[in-house]
Amino acid sequence: MNVENIYATFPELFLASCALMLLLFGVKRGNDATLFTGLIAVVVCLAAGVLLIKLPSFVEPGQAQLGVSALCHGCKAFGGMFINDAFAQFVKVLLLLASAIAIMLSWGYMERHGLERPEYPALILFATLGMMLMVSANDLLALYMGLELQSLALYVLASFRRDHVRSSEAGLKYFVLGSLSSGMLLYGISLLYGYTGSTGFEALAHVLAGEPPIGVVLGLVFVCAAMAFKVSAVPFHMWTPDVYEGAPTPVTAFFAAGPKLAALALFVRVLLQPLAGLEHQWVQVVVFMAVASMLLGSFAGLAQSNIKRLMAYSSIANVGYALVGMAVANEAGVQALLVYLSIYLVNTLGVFGVILCLRREGVMAEKIADLAGLSKSHPLLAVAMGIFMFSLAGVPPLAGFFGKYFVFLAAVQAGMLPLAIIGVLTSCVAAYYYLRIIKVMYFDDATEAAVDPVPEFSLRIVTGGAALLMLLFVFMPTPVIDSALAAAHSLMPQG
Repeated sequence: MNVENIYATFPELFLASCALMLLLFGVKRGNDATLFTGLIAVVVCLAAGVLLIKLPSFVEPGQAQLGVSALCHGCKAFGGMFINDAFAQFVKVLLLLASAIAIMLSWGYMERHGLERPEYPALILFATLGMMLMVSANDLLALYMGLELQSLALYVLASFRRDHVRSSEAGLKYFVLGSLSSGMLLYGISLLYGYTGSTGFEALAHVLAGEPPIGVVLGLVFVCAAMAFKVSAVPFHMWTPDVYEGAPTPVTAFFAAGPKLAALALFVRVLLQPLAGLEHQWVQVVVFMAVASMLLGSFAGLAQSNIKRLMAYSSIANVGYALVGMAVANEAGVQALLVYLSIYLVNTLGVFGVILCLRREGVMAEKIADLAGLSKSHPLLAVAMGIFMFSLAGVPPLAGFFGKYFVFLAAVQAGMLPLAIIGVLTSCVAAYYYLRIIKVMYFDDATEAAVDPVPEFSLRIVTGGAALLMLLFVFMPTPVIDSALAAAHSLMPQG
């Protein structure tokens, strides 16, 4: 464990140490320490984000001293198994932001439902640590270790309401199907290792540059299938609606933001680096998953009456739009993918902030009909929800429009016009169920109030901040677009 490795992985080491200390503190103090550990976990996430930006990602031999501020993109640690480049840095900052917001969204919910457990924020931190390791993986074994660290924490979070049948069912379904996908991933990795003799990304890219044997293509199929499960892309989406509906709502918000972002980032790194030589093979698979996800997510969402299930199908459709950028398989496509995911993350967390405000007689209200009359009882909350729905529908000048614009533009420029047309048409279909929510809020009469008189301060901060970002993105898109471009450049072979 030399100093270069410590510098390269310092944010991850910091996060792991804090998570372990919070876990021990929670064991000693009991459930009374839940709020305190949650506050500390939020501070830890924000501090780790600052460390990612401010501290050097790597220190060259002979420069290993405190105060070195030079950042070397694409530098490696632990024998090349860990890479810290601009792509990883961009995604990690978003992951830490999503984790901090997810913890904030859970405070009032956990107290009302008797779920005050100090291990909850610690599990969020461990899942975040696994996601950060996934994003920086430069070896198939490192990839698997990070993926499993994330997944084990998520299995527990999905079934956190142990006395609730739907939560237990959601955790069990996610565990069984997640274990299946992990087995598929391991089998794919074993095939790639067996035919190439290596698990390192650079060595795999070198070996796979020529015409691959059938065993390598079969390994590619298994790896893609496992990754498709993690991002809930069709046809490996079956777990998503049930888990989204059954898991505690703050956990659902976390699922929809952090793990999905990390899995897509991992997917694009695996395809564009070690498997770049097989582009002709995997592009066809990604195009199929993109089209199938856009179609199913858009049409299946039309029949939903539960807003959490609706957001599950919306997430499947949005994964399809993100996969369009991945299918382009160039720098512009990766940039569009990162811009899209940045906007989607903020938008989704804002939507779940509004959902967490919906309560009727002390019980969470999850039906779309429960939003009826919201514009009269809570006009600001209705405005925020309207902004999120219009943004998800891709209505200009909100941020969601620009996310879809960049993705479809990259597809058109790459000669994938039919894929872009399908994306635009399915966006029009999905706009129906987004606009239906606005119609219910503003034109349907409510029989009784479905929202607490004063939502928690943390919910107001999250929903208000997210709504402002969706509105103001048109005036300040440059930081996100430029950062996404630098991240995409570092990921491509020439970077």
